[in-house]
Amino acid sequence: MDLPKRKPTRLKDYDYSSEGAYFITICTHNRKNLFSNIVGAIHESPESNLNSKGKIVDFYINKLNTRFEITIDKYIVMPNHIHLIAIIQNTQRSIRESTLQKRALISKSIGYLKMNVSRDIHKKGYSDKIWQRSFHDHIIRDHNDYLKIWNYIDTNPQKWSEDCFYIE
Repeated sequence: MDLPKRKPTRLKDYDYSSEGAYFITICTHNRKNLFSNIVGAIHESPESNLNSKGKIVDFYINKLNTRFEITIDKYIVMPNHIHLIAIIQNTQRSIRESTLQKRALISKSIGYLKMNVSRDIHKKGYSDKIWQRSFHDHIIRDHNDYLKIWNYIDTNPQKWSEDCFYIE
């Protein structure tokens, strides 16, 4: 059986270990609400209230900067997806690691996050798939782009019902 060829999701010929800022979105499998509930009325600034699975995601997001030459500058764990702003500052080590191991730093760190979150959630008895394949990335090009994305992450819980990932 011939499966359809997957469309590449990465920018062609771009080194994802390059110094810079990246906006990353990772969705749950079938966009199932697994990690949190959005609580609070609109006038109360709704927020993402993490459940036990969401707390595992939060734990591993906060471990990324201790394991990789990457800083997570801003993030949100939503019911069925996460958004991150990842900053790479040390290109010497990043380029060397990317060349040696043939995987870009962004992909390595997201792989680490997804693998460890899945393992820990499955240890607690959840047997379904956790993550959608791959992830979405956007290379943040300038300060205005950065501020727009920061604001989007910051206000994501308030706009949850309008979000393209929203599922009741």
